[in-house]
Amino acid sequence: MRMKTSLALGKTRSLSREMALSCLTANLAMPGTGSLAAGRGSGYIQLLLSFVGVVLTLVFGTRFLIWFAKNWGSLHNQDADPFAVFSGMWIAGRWAFLGIFIFLIAILWSLITSLQILRSARKPPQLVPPRLTQ
Repeated sequence: MRMKTSLALGKTRSLSREMALSCLTANLAMPGTGSLAAGRGSGYIQLLLSFVGVVLTLVFGTRFLIWFAKNWGSLHNQDADPFAVFSGMWIAGRWAFLGIFIFLIAILWSLITSLQILRSARKPPQLVPPRLTQ
């Protein structure tokens, strides 16, 4: 028998304070996962942005490190033009920086969503100690 899987969100429900804190922790670990656990549709876009950011950073960051190793001598040359060195580094690393920027956007967006989830979480009941009588 095949198991049915679905990416559809469940009903939005009132979360406890502990569940809201769990969603915050999940969003800090991987943006979008906590939002999806809380039933927020914005979690799909946050998750997509975080994946795109990580992939761009890994692929182009690796290419930048290889470029940096190949150009080590010319980058540390005392007679080299600093503007040309910086320009070359920017051209080699700009896509990796874009990936970092996209991931930061996903983190900030998921943090804002997490704070909204925390604000809307139901408060735990206040336990009042029994009144002492004489």
